[in-house]
Amino acid sequence: MIPLRDDAPRSTVPFVTYFLVALNLIVFIFEITLAPQPRMDLVYEFGVVPSHITSLVHGRDMTGTGWLNFLPVFTSMFLHASWLHLIANMWFLWIFGDNIEDHLGHLRYFILYLVCGIAASATHILFNLGSDVPSVGASGAIAGVMGAYFVLFPSARVLTLVPFFFLYLTWLPAWLILGYWFVLQFISGAATAITPAGQSSGGVAFWAHVGGFLTGVALIKIFPQRARRYTYANWE
Repeated sequence: MIPLRDDAPRSTVPFVTYFLVALNLIVFIFEITLAPQPRMDLVYEFGVVPSHITSLVHGRDMTGTGWLNFLPVFTSMFLHASWLHLIANMWFLWIFGDNIEDHLGHLRYFILYLVCGIAASATHILFNLGSDVPSVGASGAIAGVMGAYFVLFPSARVLTLVPFFFLYLTWLPAWLILGYWFVLQFISGAATAITPAGQSSGGVAFWAHVGGFLTGVALIKIFPQRARRYTYANWE
């Protein structure tokens, strides 16, 4: 299912969402200007490599950079593997992010985004402790935004392209779209975990999506709603 737009109203301009989309686009354009080897070096340097983190926790610094091994938990959120990877992530952020930003306010929304991204990386590391494969992408952070949307706007309608023999365009409730997506990530992550090569091979970081989504569900229940201005007309 491919969401195209939602019908949840907002009353503010989602500056942070625009900024995140622009920043991810700029970083990716920089990535593709690099030659293959420097680009690979960039991904290994600033993507999350679980074995680097776990070795440091156990007192072995594999890279010689000490605590800087933890920096990719943040920087990996702004790197992408391909145009398709980037566009898919930014599309979901564009659809669901503006309403969460409207609800929380710009600063708290940005904090939620970053915390969900960090939690997603931590979950990925937990399920891939010995992996030497770098993980990049904003999908963990965006999964957190989707988790928050799932809690706040379950009844919002999402115009969705549904492939079922043919392509169907229909309005579906947000809880169905996002719930289906989450269950699919969980099942896929479980299937990967029981595959012998699943711990070290490349591919989609399903557990990062699960961790980010659940963190968004939890944080949106904790973070206060932004203060709203009321006029006399509001109370009539």
